[in-house]
Amino acid sequence: MGTAGGGAGVLRLPGLHGYAAEFSPYWPGRVACAAAQYYGIAGCGTLAVLEQNEAGIVLLRSFDWNDGLFDVTWSENNEHVLITSSGDGSLQIWDTAKTKGPLQVYKEHTQEAYSVDWSQTRGEQLVVSGSWDQTAKLWDPAVGKSLRTFKGHEGVIYSTIWSPHIPGCFASASGDQTLRVWDVKAPGVKLVIPAHQAEILTCDWCKYDENLLVTGAVDCSLKGWDLRNIRQPVFVLLGHTYAIRRVKFSPFHATLLASCSYDFTVRFWDFSKHNPLLETVEHHTEFTCGLDLSLHNRGQV
Repeated sequence: MGTAGGGAGVLRLPGLHGYAAEFSPYWPGRVACAAAQYYGIAGCGTLAVLEQNEAGIVLLRSFDWNDGLFDVTWSENNEHVLITSSGDGSLQIWDTAKTKGPLQVYKEHTQEAYSVDWSQTRGEQLVVSGSWDQTAKLWDPAVGKSLRTFKGHEGVIYSTIWSPHIPGCFASASGDQTLRVWDVKAPGVKLVIPAHQAEILTCDWCKYDENLLVTGAVDCSLKGWDLRNIRQPVFVLLGHTYAIRRVKFSPFHATLLASCSYDFTVRFWDFSKHNPLLETVEHHTEFTCGLDLSLHNRGQV
């Protein structure tokens, strides 16, 4: 974990490989990290809650699970609550104010639950999960079972992300080479975009344009998509040398985004520029899987 443009903070978790990192929407400098042993192939998982202060990065809390943890999302209505997704197909709800957990476990996916996201639009308490069983599921954390299952992908789902603008709307990225947009109130899929000729591992919504999404794929490219005209991408960003594992739009700039890759790098882009690659960060010595941009501190990644 580091800080772009500033001194990088490093915390080592021996024997664990990080899969996802997400800044708290409440606490500046607080980050949740989902990790797994043995690259998630075998072994256990750990949810680590980290905080950056004057001394560096400290481990505030850690919770163990009996399978690898692949994604994490903070509650949007309780600053202590997190949800993780696991290799055993389950989702876990944790309370960082407690020393033990989880509070609840939801086990409905039949293969790895690879992504989980909590809706950020007002008035909703909705969580979406995506799985290698080719389904996405809708959850209300107050209800003990899923509200709905979304079928249509013909490959594993790697990423499910809520729209920050449109209530009840989320996107999913899959190994079937498509980006799909769904409405929880509508039957079937809303939009299917054949975005890459390779597995798509990640997607994100622009925070400033409700029609703009970005995808990152095994073909090493990032592509921007305008939902009103999906025939051609609005931008293509090239530079990574291995599969792109995670992409995030900036919360502060409409045309800035960051990506991380199996090429060990994190790259920063401005798709409005003729030369869009702004910076390449080479802090890591293994696959870079998790990435987030702080809502509180500009430039903290």
